[in-house]
Amino acid sequence: MSQRWHKSKQFNKSNKIQVTVLSNYFQLNTLGDPLRGLRQRILRLFSLALILLTVCTACAPPPAVARDRSFPEMSLEFLGEYELPKTNFEGSPVGGLSGITYDPKGISTVTSKAYRFYALSDDPSENGEARFYSLRLDLTSSDPANIRLKKVAVEGVTSLKKADGETFSWGSINPEAIALSPRNSVFVASEGVTHAGIPPFVGEFDLKTGKLLGNLPIPKRYIPDASDEKQQQGVRENLGFESLSIDPETFSPGGLDPFRLFAATEAPLMQDLDPEQASKLRFLHYIIVDKTPQLVSENLYNLDQVPMTILNGLTELVTVGGGQFLSLERSFGLSGYSARIYQVAVGAATDTSRIQSFKGQVTMVEPVKKKLLLDLSELGIPLYNLEGMTLGPPLPDGSKSVVLVSDDNFDEAQKTQFILLRLKGKG
Repeated sequence: MSQRWHKSKQFNKSNKIQVTVLSNYFQLNTLGDPLRGLRQRILRLFSLALILLTVCTACAPPPAVARDRSFPEMSLEFLGEYELPKTNFEGSPVGGLSGITYDPKGISTVTSKAYRFYALSDDPSENGEARFYSLRLDLTSSDPANIRLKKVAVEGVTSLKKADGETFSWGSINPEAIALSPRNSVFVASEGVTHAGIPPFVGEFDLKTGKLLGNLPIPKRYIPDASDEKQQQGVRENLGFESLSIDPETFSPGGLDPFRLFAATEAPLMQDLDPEQASKLRFLHYIIVDKTPQLVSENLYNLDQVPMTILNGLTELVTVGGGQFLSLERSFGLSGYSARIYQVAVGAATDTSRIQSFKGQVTMVEPVKKKLLLDLSELGIPLYNLEGMTLGPPLPDGSKSVVLVSDDNFDEAQKTQFILLRLKGKG
């Protein structure tokens, strides 16, 4: 800051009092005045006060930034975890749980709080038939203020079947995500098997029989154009559709009304892969109307980059109502697995369904907005390969529960981990 101060007039609105301050100079017409030294000190002190006032004003903090109205207040609280012991059920190992969905019409008893969930195995019909499990989750209920995840038990299994009633052959399906619909069915996403020329799909399966009822329309840009290094378009091997969620606000009695379904890729499509920043994912919005489901729009989702990782992707979406979502981003690096949950708003995002490639700078595209809610690596517990997430039952205080599950990859050294969270907010 310069030490030269220009003339400044203070308290001069009425022109009655006028004080001029000059740097290192005071014009005094009182030579010989015995109070000259005192007067000089007073003027110097007055000048210093003006300088300090100016500096303090310049350094004052800026006005508070207005809260982003895209994000209603939300928070997540860790309530506990449970590790499912290695077990077989009806002849197949229980493992590879990569998706989970809550059934609000499930079980509840007087003595304990028990709830039904469905969990999808990502087994490509290798260790058994492609399948999803019916699970019972028990929560402690003796102290409503201290809810915990008490136990998880497998109660049933349903094999996925093609439209002709036959089960999927080995390597013909790569199931990764599941969502319970309001019409007694589940939607299941398969990443496809790129090296075998098997495209990705999102199919609707009967909840009781597991039989395929129909498929959602998948745009051509998602379908691989080659099964080897010549591929220039579509989902990449094991990096396709990993997330599915159905908006609970569109559930209706009997499932007669249209409802909204959302899906997303785990990683960029081949044509979107930017060597310098591999983070541009596709977020799809469907309307399910009777027998004619429609893709309504698509948005850009920017995946956060995590240093020193060899695996990083979007593994789940959960619709929480009011146009808000939770997203689960999972990574693996030198320190093991980590995961983060974000609050997501899509209201102002650009429809990207006509954009063939995201390579380079997409300056005219507004992505979905994200806000970090919880870094699970800060919970102080070991983390495993978290891939599934869903809203669970309401808790005694009126808040919502969130349940996560990990995929143990059918590896003895890895765990099937369930995590219970409390979701609070003004959603």
